[in-house]
Amino acid sequence: MMRILLFVATNLAVVLVASITLSLFGFNGFMAANGVDLKLDQLLVFCAVFGFAGSLISLLISKWMAKMSTGTQIITQPRTGHEQWLLQTVEELSRNAGIKMPEVGVFPAYEANAFATGWNRNDALVAVSQGLLERFSRDEVRAVLAHEIGHVANGDMVTMALVQGVVNTFVMFFARIIGNFVDKVIFKNEEGQGIAYYVATIVAELILGILASIIVMWFSRKREYRADDAGARLAGTGAMISALQRLRSEQGIPVQMPSTLNAFGINGGLKQGLAGLLMSHPPLEERIEALRRRG
Repeated sequence: MMRILLFVATNLAVVLVASITLSLFGFNGFMAANGVDLKLDQLLVFCAVFGFAGSLISLLISKWMAKMSTGTQIITQPRTGHEQWLLQTVEELSRNAGIKMPEVGVFPAYEANAFATGWNRNDALVAVSQGLLERFSRDEVRAVLAHEIGHVANGDMVTMALVQGVVNTFVMFFARIIGNFVDKVIFKNEEGQGIAYYVATIVAELILGILASIIVMWFSRKREYRADDAGARLAGTGAMISALQRLRSEQGIPVQMPSTLNAFGINGGLKQGLAGLLMSHPPLEERIEALRRRG
């Protein structure tokens, strides 16, 4: 119920903020004075429908996409002691977190990584890489699983879809306003939408899309601290710190997980400078320090 209310409130917020912003800057009057009849309410609805549709469809098919893109093999009947332990550990952590047991899988990758995805907290998938299982201790693997269960319990997949829907809406909305402005006001086109509209809209979408990605990744980094905190509560602070330290020691190994799943993995790679604004994860040193301060 809370997720539905959040979804409705988010959509209303988009409409309200856009309407207030445009009114404060006198945009409607300015455009009308230049002969531009742009129906902003209809445009906003159009952009919201398509902006949210993409992120919500991606959310609904996220498990299927994750399985296909990573080659994850779901454990239905454990064939080894390791698989049996993995299922039992996820079941225990899920029960303690108050969520339904997710599907559990292993994907073939040498780097140490794991991810969680799914359209809601009671229909999720948690998967770990073969490399992580082979090189990490059981306490460290358990802590990584607890981190991913934390993502599920916190409803991070749904929240990320809503945030992405909001930024998609704003990118589409303002890109089309910019396109109309360039076409009608600067190029003085009076017949339909000229080539300037399409070129300006595409350029604006690219620029606004980059800026929007910075916002989404900022939120993703904040969300990682919450998942670390949940992992510490479920598996112990010491084990969570140990797992992150082990991940830090392996930072030279390239991350091969699809970019669409980076935000839901335990290991997001390492970037410096301006590229750091597009990191889905905070630096491991900062995550470890946050856990140490937690005590």
